[in-house]
Amino acid sequence: MAANVPITFNEALNLAALGVPETSIKHGLTTMSSDNWIVCVEPNQVTMVDLRNGGQVTRRSITAEAAIMNPVQNIIALRSGTRVQIFNLDTKQKLKSYEMPEAVVFWKWANDTTLAMVTATAVYHWLLAGASDPTKVFDRHQSLGPNSQIINYHVSPDGKWCLLGGISSGQGGINGNMQLYSTEKKVSQPLQGHAGAFAIIKVMGRDDPAQVLVFHEKKNDQPQDPPKLFVMEVGRDPAKGPAFRLPPTQIPVPADAAADFPVSIVIDKKDEIAFLMTKMGYLYMFDIMSGKTMYRAKITQDVVFCTASQDATGAMFGITVRRGQVFRIQLNGPAIVPYIVSTLRDNDLAIKVAGRLNLPGAENLYAAEFERLIAAKDVINAAKLVASSGTALRTPATIARFQQIPAEPGSPQPIFQYFSTLLETGRLNEQESIELAKPVLQQGRPQLLEKWLKDDKLQCSEALGDLIMPSDVGMALSVYLRAECHAKAINCFVQRGEYDKIVPYATSVGFKMDYSTMLSQLLFNNPQGALDLAKGLVNAEGGPLIDIQSTAEAFLSSNRVQETTAFLLEALKDNKPEHAYLQTKLLEINLIGGAPQVADAIMQNGILTHYDRPHVGKLCEKVGMWQRAAEHYTDINDIKRVFKNSHQMNPEFIVEYFGKLNREQSISLLKDMLSRGPANVQVCVEIAKKYNEELGAKDLVTVFEQNKAIEGLYYFLGAIVNFSEDPLVHFKYIQASCMLGQFKEAERVCRDSNIYNPEEVKDYLKNAKLPDPRPLIHVCDRFDFVDELTEYLYLNSLLQYIEVYVTKVSPAKTPQVIGKLFDLGANEDFIKRILMAVGTACPVDELVEIAETRNRLRLLQPWLEARVATGSTEPGTHNALGKIYITLNKDPKAFLTNNMFYEPKVLGAFCESLDPSLAFLAYKKSSGECDDELIKISFTHGLYRDLARYLVERQDLELWARVLNKDEGADGQEDPQKRQLIDQVVEWALPESTSADEVSCTVKAFMAADLPGELIVLLERIILQGSDFSDNKNLQNLLILTAIRADASRVAGYIDQLDNFDAKDIALICVSESHMLYEEAYSIYVKFSKPEFMESKEDQIEMQVNAIGVLVDYMKDLDRAKTYASQVDKKPVWSKLGKAQLEEKCPADAIESYINAEDPSDYVAVCAEAREAEIWNELIPYLLMARKTLQENVLDTELIYSYAKTNRLTDLEKFVNGPNVANIQGIGDRCFDEALYNAAKIIFTSINNNSKLALCHIHLEEYREAVAAAGKANNVSTWKAVCFACLRAGEFRLASQCGLEVIKYPDHLDEVVNYYSDLGHFTHLVSLFEQGLGLEDAHIGIFTELGILYTKHVPEKVMEHCKVFFSKLNVSKVVRACERARLFPPAVYLYMQNKEFDNAVKIMMERAPAFEHELFLDAIVKVRNAEIMYKAVQFYLSMHPNHFTRLMEVMEPHVDHSRVVNQLRRTGDWALQLGQSYMQSVQGANLSAVNEALNELYIEDEDYESLRKSIDRFNNYNMIALAQKLSSHELLEFRRISAYVYRQNKKWNQSIELSKNDRMWKDCIDTANESADSEIIEKLLRFFCETSEKECFCAALYTCYAHVSPDVALELGWINGYHNYIMPFFIQTFKHTAERLKALEEKTTPKTEEKAENEIAGTYGGLNGFNSGMLMIGNGGMDTMAPVMPQQGGIDMSGFGVPNGVYPQGGMPHMGMGM
Repeated sequence: MAANVPITFNEALNLAALGVPETSIKHGLTTMSSDNWIVCVEPNQVTMVDLRNGGQVTRRSITAEAAIMNPVQNIIALRSGTRVQIFNLDTKQKLKSYEMPEAVVFWKWANDTTLAMVTATAVYHWLLAGASDPTKVFDRHQSLGPNSQIINYHVSPDGKWCLLGGISSGQGGINGNMQLYSTEKKVSQPLQGHAGAFAIIKVMGRDDPAQVLVFHEKKNDQPQDPPKLFVMEVGRDPAKGPAFRLPPTQIPVPADAAADFPVSIVIDKKDEIAFLMTKMGYLYMFDIMSGKTMYRAKITQDVVFCTASQDATGAMFGITVRRGQVFRIQLNGPAIVPYIVSTLRDNDLAIKVAGRLNLPGAENLYAAEFERLIAAKDVINAAKLVASSGTALRTPATIARFQQIPAEPGSPQPIFQYFSTLLETGRLNEQESIELAKPVLQQGRPQLLEKWLKDDKLQCSEALGDLIMPSDVGMALSVYLRAECHAKAINCFVQRGEYDKIVPYATSVGFKMDYSTMLSQLLFNNPQGALDLAKGLVNAEGGPLIDIQSTAEAFLSSNRVQETTAFLLEALKDNKPEHAYLQTKLLEINLIGGAPQVADAIMQNGILTHYDRPHVGKLCEKVGMWQRAAEHYTDINDIKRVFKNSHQMNPEFIVEYFGKLNREQSISLLKDMLSRGPANVQVCVEIAKKYNEELGAKDLVTVFEQNKAIEGLYYFLGAIVNFSEDPLVHFKYIQASCMLGQFKEAERVCRDSNIYNPEEVKDYLKNAKLPDPRPLIHVCDRFDFVDELTEYLYLNSLLQYIEVYVTKVSPAKTPQVIGKLFDLGANEDFIKRILMAVGTACPVDELVEIAETRNRLRLLQPWLEARVATGSTEPGTHNALGKIYITLNKDPKAFLTNNMFYEPKVLGAFCESLDPSLAFLAYKKSSGECDDELIKISFTHGLYRDLARYLVERQDLELWARVLNKDEGADGQEDPQKRQLIDQVVEWALPESTSADEVSCTVKAFMAADLPGELIVLLERIILQGSDFSDNKNLQNLLILTAIRADASRVAGYIDQLDNFDAKDIALICVSESHMLYEEAYSIYVKFSKPEFMESKEDQIEMQVNAIGVLVDYMKDLDRAKTYASQVDKKPVWSKLGKAQLEEKCPADAIESYINAEDPSDYVAVCAEAREAEIWNELIPYLLMARKTLQENVLDTELIYSYAKTNRLTDLEKFVNGPNVANIQGIGDRCFDEALYNAAKIIFTSINNNSKLALCHIHLEEYREAVAAAGKANNVSTWKAVCFACLRAGEFRLASQCGLEVIKYPDHLDEVVNYYSDLGHFTHLVSLFEQGLGLEDAHIGIFTELGILYTKHVPEKVMEHCKVFFSKLNVSKVVRACERARLFPPAVYLYMQNKEFDNAVKIMMERAPAFEHELFLDAIVKVRNAEIMYKAVQFYLSMHPNHFTRLMEVMEPHVDHSRVVNQLRRTGDWALQLGQSYMQSVQGANLSAVNEALNELYIEDEDYESLRKSIDRFNNYNMIALAQKLSSHELLEFRRISAYVYRQNKKWNQSIELSKNDRMWKDCIDTANESADSEIIEKLLRFFCETSEKECFCAALYTCYAHVSPDVALELGWINGYHNYIMPFFIQTFKHTAERLKALEEKTTPKTEEKAENEIAGTYGGLNGFNSGMLMIGNGGMDTMAPVMPQQGGIDMSGFGVPNGVYPQGGMPHMGMGM
């Protein structure tokens, strides 16, 4: 865009160019939540464009309906149906997922933490943090009903207000409705408008920002009213004042955009600007602070469906539909203010915008307004204007202006009002800060400065710090720090004693200084300060800035041990190896210097580790620090020596110390400590407890045992035995416990421990022969040494412990004990007594097994029967009894049949070798658990019939499978055993059964075993040979299914014979792909469609439909199907046939079938097939039939199209004029696109679509009718199409008639002009626009375009046209056309009328034909660019020198005269002479360049009088240079002027010398007198004496009387004999002396008391008016009054020549107040 346009427009990127398909670039599929990402949803992927990285494209294989990216984080939300999910792309994690209760119609990130979702009824918010589900915020208002399309949603920055916006179709176009909802009050307010947004603005005069709602309002019921912009504050607390609100302002909508509507409002937070984007591509820019429209332009021809803001720059991004252009719009700061001034002509808005945004362009406006306010004495508003002007007016000159304004009575000083206003609005600059600080400090109120500095209201500088320094060092330090005055900041640190801050500060700012000198000075004056500074120096970033060792020695040389220690601690805190010596020295000076506690603390903290540890250890040992000494020794001998004093050490330290020794050292030291007696046993036990893992239990035990410390060993092992896994520890602890008589502990460990070696412990306990064998019992019981335990107790006659063991300790081990007693030959009575004592606690199975192996089972019979008698149900007990009864043949069948508790598998196996029938009986009792054994014994011993009956009774398919699925033999022959079993089942087992379940299960078993032949035989015997199950439906189904599977040839016969089977299911199986028995299925459907099988008519028809379905779907025999349909003549059958014919691409036959069926259900497919086959005549009857029952858009539409295709226009006209639901517009467009213009004409006539009707007339070459239709349509596109068509056909009058309607719209002017021009009809084009001038609504574009056409084709009319219609022209376009046509006079005229004087002047200077002197003079003073004036100077010098003087007269107030003079100098001497009159007229400004140039001209012209006048009146020139130049001039008057100039510059000697040379004595005397220098005067007097100029000598004495000392005059007169010449001087001198003496005597005469009091009162009364009534007391050098010293040898003349009431130079005399 052009530089003078107030916005910048550029294309950021193009989505289509990045590979995004057009179908995905539209509302809902492409989103842009911020300036970071653009997300596009494509059919099988999601494309993400990273704007931060130059438009980098990322594509992910994600299927979703919509996707939006978080505005801040790389978090994406995906929506598919009602499922919404949120993913973090950085961590690749799913954050949230939720199933919405209803479909989401719009969604958007309300902010970076909240996802807003809008459904058909409500608005939901879903927080990103936490695990919460979406919560409903509010319900949609009724104005935003289901017919509204939601296009935007906003949440206010404080989160308390929500704005929902949508659009819907209305009578006047697109209606807009919005809903403003308050989350606090829970209420909604409907608004009529299309777009809105929230903004935060800073309101002048308020401390708190304002949260405003900016929205567009367009009343739906008043479409003729123009839209308005509203700006109102929401959510303000009434207690804080009224809310900010602007009156609604009208939005200027172009004439061609009456139907346009906004789609979004984007807030420029940086500049407080609102961008409004419309559907037709118009951009509006509003100032939020005033509500005024700043700019309007059409920036694109495409629809902008998505916008987003860029908060950092204030820019707006937009995306166009389909094309995918991503454009960026931003405020053009340098151009906005000039645009407002020149185009909008709103100076007030320009001033406010320039001040608020600190933009250029309003400087002249500011200056003029400022001068007006100052002249009106409106100080407050003048100050506010300066505050709002940015930097334009905030200059020292402005401060001076306010300082010069006198204060009004009762009001503060204007300068304070000015500063107060600036402080309210922002920050003061450097000069303002200084000027404000001066009076504040004078009034003694530094707290105000402190507050302003804290609030960052002042700009810090070195001068401001110097100003504050005498009053407050801390505040000055703050200023110096902010102003980066490093040296003065460090000086403040020193004055404040903050030495520790000097180095960090200097390092951070990179300031270099000599620290050594500063440290040396502080060391003697302020040791603590020196320490703080030294700490800072060694801790400086980048390494220490001083030598650590030298600094430490310096501290130590001053006997500053404490400071030395503190410094070294700070310097050595990094613990570096290279500082080992210094670390040692630090500890040494404290250990030797009498501060061992300091060294102890240092070592305790462990901050130093590189010092000489042996040396420090010796020092510690010398001062009795045994623990520290031990810590520093590594040699075991040294350690043992120190540990001789272990009684003086802390036991805890001793224990911890052992952790630092290696294993060998620890063992050696431990031995040494134990060897010195029992005193160390306790601490040694503690050591052993803690380090037993490191030292090893074995070695520790050895150490204790070697020193015979059994008790210590016991306590040591007792502490670790519960945690140790070392068998030795447990064994030694048991051993120690036994040795010390601690049998309870020995028993506990033997009972609970799993670690010890049981063999070792068992052998020790057996050999120890303890009086209490319980430890041994626990060991043997736990580790299964029962036999050895039994033998030990039995042989040692401890029988009672055997009985106690089996009854109380371990009854489960009774069988082992009994077995061992059997082996030991124990008494049977003792064994029985034990068994009876144990009772039921004894395991039966193990005991029986032991008894069986020793052939002693009979011994257990009484015990077993006793257990049974007690109600025992243990299988082992009953198994044992069963074995005894079977062995004794004691009624075994009764036992096996009736007993419920034995284990069949056990007794069955026991019986197999004795009696197989008993084994079968036992296995059968197991209820299936022993089926494998039962089958095996049946096949082994030929028990087939029993097995067959068992199988039928069991009804177990798995069992049947095991029997029937036996593998065939190796030769491929069937297993004879399997055949015998099947025969037994068929012949005996199944016929005997009367249970349907048994029969069913058996049949299923045969099916599962894949025995179809056997199954068919079985089923035929059951069903066909007569039985109770002959009519069983399941068996009949099974028989047919088995035949289908095994023998398909029997199926047809079975279908004829059987009547009670599932016909539908069997038929479906027949037509399945695995069987394809289509004829059988057809037969089933035909048979069962008869009334005797199907009572219901619906069921009969269903079977008939299924039958024809077999014919058409499987057999594909349409002819046979048509015959069958004719036979049954049922509508569903015809419908089924029609669908099949349609699928087979026989649309004509299908239409006939559908007509017979009277079925319009497949009208969509029928219409599609008929359209493809183009059988329109056949289709019409079908459509007429369908319309009888259906009112569908497609039917009516296709019928109209069929009439059109068959050219049945009469029927067509009759139909469209009658009632119908056709898409008339759509079918009309379709006919139009297919060139069926006659039909289309009828259709468009019926719906009054005159636009398309006109196009039809065009194609039919009916141009007059086309014009008439266009007039009815009154649509610009229609007028344009008809116009161009008439133009092509040569119908110029009709084309002109249409063209007049087109050019009413500015946007279409260019197209009309181009079309006429391309065809070469220039005359008609000019005529068209000339006619357009008379239009009632003729707009600026018509006048402008006609002017452009005149420049091209009728140049002689251009000037007249411009003058007549200037106010209605787009000047910039016409003037460019004039320049292209080289018509410069009209261009100059336009520029002048448009007040573009700069361009007018440029053209007149560049194009000679355009120059006109008076016009040029009128324009040059109005240009804005001052450079043009200087170009005009050069132009006139070169081209029109005769008029140069007149030019400069006009330009005099507007140019820099110094620059003009320099320009004249560069041009040449003749130019200076030409400009002499100009320079004389401007010399009153007293400019050096002007003065010097004129002086040069006067010298060149030898006009000394003019030169003298110039010098006297104007003193701004290089006087010395001029004096030097004139000093050698050949003319006397010029040399006199040189002396005069020297005199003016107080160059007395040079002036007098020049006058001497020219013998201008009066000039010499006047110069000497003016100098008031007695030395110069004396020198001149002596010169007159030397040259015998007596008269001059006398004149000099007279003239310089006040400055000549009497003794000098007397001396010269006496030496040169000039007594008469000096006499006048002395007469005057004596007279003056006498008068002074008299006055002195009068003053020294004592006065009367009354007169003295009056004088005193007068003196003090006079003080009331001094310095505004304030007594000023000075400080500094005004403490005492300097005494007045009398002159040597005479009277004091110090007051001579001083007027009364005037103080001598230097100010008022000092007042000796002593304060």
